[in-house]
Amino acid sequence: MSTPEVQRAIEAVWRLEAPKVIAGLTRLVRDLSLAEDLAHDALVSALEQWPAEGIPRNPGAWLMAAGKHRAIDQLRRRTRLRRKHEELARELDNGRSSGSPDLDAAMDDDIGDDLLRLIFTACHPVLSTEARVALTLRLVGGLTTEEIARAFLTPEPTIAQRIVRAKRALAKANVPFEVPRGAERRERLASVLDVLYLVFNEGYSATAGEDWVRPTLCEEALRLARVLAGLAPDEPEVHGLVALMELQSSRLRARVGPGGEAVRLLDQNRARWDRLLIGRGLAALARAEQLTAEPGLYQLQAAMAACHARATVPADTDWTRIARLYATLVAVTGSPIVRLNHAVAVGMAAGPAAALALVEALMAEGALDTYHYAPSVRGDLLEKLGRHSEARAEFERAARLTKNARERDLLLARAEACGPPAG
Repeated sequence: MSTPEVQRAIEAVWRLEAPKVIAGLTRLVRDLSLAEDLAHDALVSALEQWPAEGIPRNPGAWLMAAGKHRAIDQLRRRTRLRRKHEELARELDNGRSSGSPDLDAAMDDDIGDDLLRLIFTACHPVLSTEARVALTLRLVGGLTTEEIARAFLTPEPTIAQRIVRAKRALAKANVPFEVPRGAERRERLASVLDVLYLVFNEGYSATAGEDWVRPTLCEEALRLARVLAGLAPDEPEVHGLVALMELQSSRLRARVGPGGEAVRLLDQNRARWDRLLIGRGLAALARAEQLTAEPGLYQLQAAMAACHARATVPADTDWTRIARLYATLVAVTGSPIVRLNHAVAVGMAAGPAAALALVEALMAEGALDTYHYAPSVRGDLLEKLGRHSEARAEFERAARLTKNARERDLLLARAEACGPPAG
């Protein structure tokens, strides 16, 4: 294998193994920043040795062993951490008893637990939502600072500072590297799921920029959710989130036209929907339903997505069931955005007039004044009722509010299709 091929292979291995190595080292040294530094030292060693020696049979274990060696070297120079050095040295000596380290054992049997601890640490409530997202993608997702910045259209120095401050905040708060128990675990799990879904949604429907979707973010969020489902197999909401992501991901190819333009759900070519992802999503939803009779937020949304996935043509969609599911979600959350989506479902199930009354009552409250989807929905309902000039004004208003260029183009096209402006 040539040197460039080895380097590409190392990059692929690093993306896959880095979260597990950092998690394992964090458990040992109890310092997130130090663990990340040690993992990168191990990567440097790999870049130096693997091109000449070849990629080892278990590259992840090799990286973990190299990181542990680095930890021993550093701790030997720190007398104030002598006790920790002795503990680490004894653990490493256990692998040296036969004359060479047992690289398979070096990964440790509880690596899954370590990764789960890392996920919960990165999503600790002491951090802001933005910091949780950045730190999760950096440590658990393995994305570079540049990749995170590009995905969220944020300057790279801003993301870098966000990550540095997040790690400092965790250290200052003396956040333990553990999976919490009881009520705290449920609270933190909700935070973890919220972060993963926030990342996914930014990929599924970008809030700003030139692209309507960013598949890389969707793929990364779904990968992390699948990992979490494997580490917490008895948590129904984890499977609910996986189901929701799988089902929504199945539509990604159909959401964008040949020129990158946004394509609405009812206009999508359903032959382009990914049937494998739909199958996986329905299986994950079934697993969530087996675990609980009281569906959570993500399971409810996944059940709605399943209604779309099962409909081979738009007319077959069970909008009555979707409206009922949204009504349940409204009762749980009280969210004005959920209420708006409920109105959309009511419009499809009972007609635009019934939905328009709900939307106008909601907009009168003022909570959605800056949310572009509200005038877009009202415009759609007015168009169906034949009130074209009013619909045009609503689509134009929505276009002014959105920060996504592709969505703006779609809204302006819908405004133009309504005919000339009034008066």
